Order: sequence, then C-alpha cells, then structure tokens
Amino acid sequence: MARKEWQRTQYCGELTENFDGQQVTLDGWVQRTRNLGGVIFVWLRDRTGLVQVVFSPETCDAETFAVGESLRGEYVVSITGEVALRAEKDVTDKLKTGRIEVIAKKAVLLNAAATPPIYIDDNADENELVRLKYRYLDLRKPKMQENLRLRAKVLSTIRRHMDECGFTEVETPILSKSTPEGARDYLVPSRVRPGEFYALPQSPQIYKQLLMLAGFDKYYQVARCFRDEDSRADRQPEFTQLDMEMSFVEPEDIQKVVEGAFAKVFKAVKNIDIPLPLPRMTWRQAMDDYGSDKPDTRFGMKLQDVTDVTRECGFGVFENAVSVRGLNAEGVSAHLSRKEIDALGELAKTYHVKGLAWLTIAPDGTVKSSFAKFMKEDKLEALKQAMNAKPGDALFFAADRPNVACTALGQVRLAIGKKFDLIDQTKYNLFWVTEFPLLEWDDEENRFVAMHHPFTSAMEEDEQYMETDPGRVRAKAYDLVMNGIEMGSGSIRIHRADKQAQMFKLIGLSPEVAQQRFGFLLDAFKYGAPPHGGFAYGIDRFVMILAGGESLRDVIAFPKDKSAYCQMMGTPSTVDPKQLEILKIQPVSEGEQE
Repeated sequence: MARKEWQRTQYCGELTENFDGQQVTLDGWVQRTRNLGGVIFVWLRDRTGLVQVVFSPETCDAETFAVGESLRGEYVVSITGEVALRAEKDVTDKLKTGRIEVIAKKAVLLNAAATPPIYIDDNADENELVRLKYRYLDLRKPKMQENLRLRAKVLSTIRRHMDECGFTEVETPILSKSTPEGARDYLVPSRVRPGEFYALPQSPQIYKQLLMLAGFDKYYQVARCFRDEDSRADRQPEFTQLDMEMSFVEPEDIQKVVEGAFAKVFKAVKNIDIPLPLPRMTWRQAMDDYGSDKPDTRFGMKLQDVTDVTRECGFGVFENAVSVRGLNAEGVSAHLSRKEIDALGELAKTYHVKGLAWLTIAPDGTVKSSFAKFMKEDKLEALKQAMNAKPGDALFFAADRPNVACTALGQVRLAIGKKFDLIDQTKYNLFWVTEFPLLEWDDEENRFVAMHHPFTSAMEEDEQYMETDPGRVRAKAYDLVMNGIEMGSGSIRIHRADKQAQMFKLIGLSPEVAQQRFGFLLDAFKYGAPPHGGFAYGIDRFVMILAGGESLRDVIAFPKDKSAYCQMMGTPSTVDPKQLEILKIQPVSEGEQE
C-alpha cells in the first residue's frame, strides 16, 4: 500500500541532535503559534511531546508558508521539514527537543479546529465538570496521556507476573445474579424474562470460587466491577480490580504472589526496590496504635490506652467510659488556635464520640484544658506522665467503646498530620493488616454482618466461639495497605457447605433466603470443593498513587463525576419509551414515588 504524503516518519518527542540535517514528516496538533516579523514559530504536539517548527519565506514555498500562517491552536497538521540544530542562544530546557527545531518544507492542513473550551495544558486550572464534559480534549493533556500510559504499563507488568506464576486468565460474566449483601447492585432488566433482572457484578467473588471447584487451581482476571454507592475521590461506580484465586493454599501463599506483583510494578515504573516479604500488622494493633484498619504509617504519633490511668480520676466522662484513648501531638500547641481545636472536636464527633477532651502545654509550661479542673491533681499528673507530655505538646482524648474511641482519634491524628506536613510524601509504606474480626455488629440492622464478605473463613482456633461469642472470632482475612489506603482485600474462603450455612445463619440469612441467593454455591460444595482463597486489589487506586494523583478520575479514561453522571455522554439518561415497553417497565415519577 502506498504511503500517504502526510504520514509521519518520526514522533515529535523522538527528535534529537542526531537527526540534524535529516528530513522528517511529523503529524500532530498545534500547541501554539508565534508570528515574529514574517517568521512563524509553531509548537507541534503529539503523544511523545513537543517540537518547534519554523516557517520562513526563505526556506519554504508560498503555499507552505500560507498554511503556516493559517495555523491556530489544536489544528491538525502534517509537516515535512529538515531537522536543524538551534543556535546556542536559542536552546531551551522547557522542551525535551529544546536543542533542535524543524525547518518546514511542506505542510498539509488535515483539519481545522474551533477554539477549545478548555486549555490543553497541564497547568490550566479549570472546573472539573467542564474537563469531564470535554474529556476527549482533557485527555490530550500530556499529564493525562502519561497517566494512561502508566496504567497500561502497570497492567502489562501485573499480567506478565501472573502468567509467570502459572495463573490462567478467565473472564467471568458481566450479567450476573443479584445477591444484595453490601453495596447496592446495578440492575439490568431482562427482555426475554419480564420482571426479572441481571445484576452487574460488584466483584467476581462467587465465580472465582466456582472456578476453584472446577479445578483451575490458579485463576486471575482484570475484572470490571460495579457498585451503586456514593462517589468520592477514591471511588467510582465502575472500577477495575486485579482478581485472583488459588486452591490448596494458606494466606502466606496468596500474599507472596500479590507482593511479587507490587514489587515488579514499583521496579518497572518507579525503579524502586520493595523489600519482601512485606511487614505484617494485626487488625487489633492497627486500631490500637493508629485508630484505623488502613493506617498511614508514614508518620508517628501513635494512640495510647490510658483507661487504667483515668480510673477514679474525678472526671466523670473518663471514669464512666469503657475505654479512654489518648493522642500526643508533639510540639504543635503553639500553632493550634482554640478555633482549630474545636474543629478537631467536631471532626471527632462525626465518628460517633460525644466529644474530644484536650490539654495543651505552651512552650513556657502554661496548661490549658477542657477537663483538667475536673480531675484530681495527682491523676492529672499521672495522665500527663503516661502521655509523655512536654512543653509544646497538645494532648487529645476520646472516651467510648475501644473501637469508637480509636477511630475518632485516628481521624484527629490524620488531620493533624496533614495540617502540619508530618507525612513524608516520598515514602511508599506497604504492609499487610491481618486477623480481622470475622463479624461486626450493625446497630441499624441489629445483627452481625460480615466484615469482609460472608464467604470468609474463620481462624481454626476461634471456630469454638462461632455460636457462643461470634464477635470474638477472627477471620482468615488480610488487607494490603499503602500510605493509609486499602489497596486490596482477600481471605481464605469457606469451602464446606455446613460451615457456609453456619455463616449465613450468623448474619441473619434464613436457610430459605440463603438457598435462594446462593443455592448454586451451596450445591457446588457438595461435589468436592478444595480449600481455597484469594485476593483482589484496585488497579485504579494503585495507578492513582503511582501517578501522584488525588482522584481516580485522573487515571480513568472516561470517568463519572461525583454524582455518578457522565458529563460527556449525558448518562444516565432517559430512553425511548418503546424500549421500556419491550422490557415491560413502567417509569415512576417522583410524585408517584411519594
């Protein structure tokens, strides 16, 4: 096939001094133009970068120069010219190609462009909704292109690792069964079975367990998942996870595979060697020390249990509490106003404590406190000693049930860490959190619910408490945490029908409901299910951290906004009434709902 005259021979960013004197053809978009007294300078952009092109009546014909004069931002153009070294005074470090330029000999205008509604510039500060509406333009920005290429590299590295470890990639259905337990499902009506619905998968959990029953032994998938839940910076209604499952394994076997994938990605994209095996921390330790099951360990300021110190202290709030936890923010008292302390108290209240007790010690030793006047003097001194308090420190206390007090103080810790730049942004702290509770009590539902999911196996030594003290049972579950973010979650699964039935009973599912929702899994267990377990981690979240982004929308090509709405496509949207008639669906107005 004959090559078109406008087809490129090189990419813009590939040009170096080694191309001096060579003729090249470049294709791309015009970034900007400058007309300096009859000589036109054009910055041409493609996916590899920018290069300067010079149009001069002395070096090109009138037709080519006229094309150069017509060029505006985002015009699509093909330019053939000769690479030349810039004069030393014109060399710029702003461009990767700043030591050369291209002297235009011929130009073909492939498409003109209207003035873009957003700037194609990484430094442009624009409303995010406008960026999302014109996402195809936003994606032209170098940073967005870099992010998506990074994403592709991460996925290819992970796939190679999984293949090397002997895994088989298997695609599981998108149209699945609704099993409401956790986030809301996205439902898809069936045309051929009126009144019945598919659900988009929240994860391939049951399918991958069935693959273990089918004898695949090692499965993985880059899986699309869907959850109808409120959006936020690190959450999207549809997302991608690396899903895996293995047979005849214990947690350490699965963790080794996951660690290997993360280590290879960090080496490939950051040239960072991650020491393996990764550290382990129990869930109880994470909650006690950091007030979070996904703690940010890039800075210190651990929580302390001062329950024993505050017994019979004179301050009723402390005396009557199940647990009192403290936090010493060292050296910050002089920089915290009363208004800021009150704001920290309001933050703590959103995590279900009644308030935040505080005590500050000024650098000169002056003490201010919300509770000191109520405490016995010797008990107050004992409390300060237990907290290792010094001039300049600010102490915060929460009194409630242990997990509630820890969680509230954990959020105060994070707020202080961010405010005073205590977090080392250059670190990547990866570690496992293990021994999660199998169940947690839901006050609204007035029942136990699965902390991870109802297919998680209990630790053998705790199975004796399943009926008598379910809240005491620990799970064979494990989360991978990085920089205060849960990267992924996994567990050893239940593989016996009687154990699975027991779990369903504990979370309030009757045998009839369990059979209706999960009968196919319970039936499958009858035919020889191997012990198995797995893990899944978020690709979007992983790439976001590697890219230094603040939102998943920075690393997803076509994301939804905070209300799960696609600004570009205008979805969700109404559909032709005939389509609803075929599906036998009658839309209900808001007034009718009330």
